Amino acid sequence: MPPIRILIADDNQVDRKILMRILQNQGHEILDAENGQEAVALYKAESPDIVLLDVIMPVMDGKEAARLIKDHAGEDLVPVIFLTSMTDAYGLAECLESGGDDFLNKPYNPVVLQAKVRSFYRMREMHQTLQQQRDTIVSHNEHLMHEQEAAKAVFDNVAHLGCLSANNIRYLISPLAVFNGDVLLAARQPSGAMNLLLGDFTGHGLPAAIGALPLAEIFYGMTAKGFGVRDIIREINRKMNSILPIGFFCCAAMVELNFERLSASVWMGGIPDCYLYRMADASLQTLRSEHLPLGVLSDSRFVDSLQEFTLELGDRLLLWSDGILEARNPAGDMFGQHRLQAAIESAADANTIFPTIKSALAGFQKNSERDDDITLLEVRMTLPETLEDDPKSFALASAAGPMDWSFSYELGPSSLSHFNPLPLVMHIMMEVPGLRMMSGQLYTVMAELFGNALEHGVLGLDSALKRSPEGFMAYYQQRQERIERLQEGWIRVVMHHEGNGACGQLRVRFVDSGDGFDYLALQQRAAVNTHVIEKHQYSGRGIPLVHQICESVTYFGKGNEVEAVIHWPQLSEG
Repeated sequence: MPPIRILIADDNQVDRKILMRILQNQGHEILDAENGQEAVALYKAESPDIVLLDVIMPVMDGKEAARLIKDHAGEDLVPVIFLTSMTDAYGLAECLESGGDDFLNKPYNPVVLQAKVRSFYRMREMHQTLQQQRDTIVSHNEHLMHEQEAAKAVFDNVAHLGCLSANNIRYLISPLAVFNGDVLLAARQPSGAMNLLLGDFTGHGLPAAIGALPLAEIFYGMTAKGFGVRDIIREINRKMNSILPIGFFCCAAMVELNFERLSASVWMGGIPDCYLYRMADASLQTLRSEHLPLGVLSDSRFVDSLQEFTLELGDRLLLWSDGILEARNPAGDMFGQHRLQAAIESAADANTIFPTIKSALAGFQKNSERDDDITLLEVRMTLPETLEDDPKSFALASAAGPMDWSFSYELGPSSLSHFNPLPLVMHIMMEVPGLRMMSGQLYTVMAELFGNALEHGVLGLDSALKRSPEGFMAYYQQRQERIERLQEGWIRVVMHHEGNGACGQLRVRFVDSGDGFDYLALQQRAAVNTHVIEKHQYSGRGIPLVHQICESVTYFGKGNEVEAVIHWPQLSEG
């Protein structure tokens, strides 16, 4: 053991000299004082390892000196041993309360003295080691928190690009740690429909949030290209299955809201039972998971079947992660499904359901410890015109993409029966910066022209059926039957683009193997009656809308070829 620096304070010179001699003979360095005041001054100046104090001294006694020394030491451990011949228990207790750590009875026993000094020195060294380790941990923790905050900023920028701020969405996200193991995504398709995804990864914090980045990238990328729920959820499962470790997965619910058809398509895997609130009769319809969580099954075993719901304006989908059901009160009871349902049923009206759930959950939890991330989502069916445009996640570049190019793509009967080419075609067009800001309009044009080529050209369906509700159902029944029996037929799409970075022109031509129609007769009738196109020949508003978007729409051949010309940027009227 190295020499220990010891401060001795005793007004009795003989006792002090004896104690100094014993300790010096044991190899220690000694500082000495005649009273408590000198002892405090020496401690502040020299910072000795151990302090030995006589209890009764002039000017300042040992107890007061011990208090001042301990105050000055702060977090540092400075062993204070009282030198005394007292036997009174109360007096000894007062010494300990003033800051003393032990007693040394007079006359001094060199063996006991040496053992106590060494023991307290080891204790002091251990305390210093613990302080250093604590400071190191604090430093590492601050560094880690800084890194996590920076990573979280990146995570939030990637995971929250969409339209969660839309006026038909209300949500609560309450992470247990810096990173959220729950993920909530929302984005508009080019068609105007809205995709939403609520995910709950295994665990919480950074390990749980790691999978959210590729999940969000797939969700936003495929939604922007017009992919539907089935394609997106299958691709996410394929990715999660390949990157997540064994034992990690993502419980999820994905919804596609179609505001034109007033419908919802829902995929649920591993998420707890959720509800569809019907505005008309204030009833709750239970939505149950029919699938395993994402990342569990391989692509060949994954099932992408959807639950389909017809909605009315004001109907609401209420979705949540299991963190809400497993939230605990101070007594350890879980919030549970019955309390959640009771909170919904107690709401005064549909508009107060969401705040009622939040209030009930907060009142139940109070200040109890949290076990998991909490996410709650309410999404309402509304008219499409009431929704604000989804803010674009990209800016219009000057010439950072292809300008002059052509593309031809032909699909045979096998592809037409099960494959949707629109996302692929949209992806090609979105490489042109000037076309990106028109993604919704372009999707409308492509969907309408491809739909006509498939349904009227290849399948030979009569659009006049759609003029009545009964005929509308019969039309889509025939469509499904003919798709399933399709053995021949084809559709070719040809695109040609020219531009200079500031403006451009896109020509899109669809050609199908069908019999076409007498478009010349239609044009003659339209010249006489301007409402012919809109009211008599076409049963929807699709083709008139295409005419509004495009510079021109021209038919060729026997009516089985159509070419649309689109200019960008589009100049607003007036």
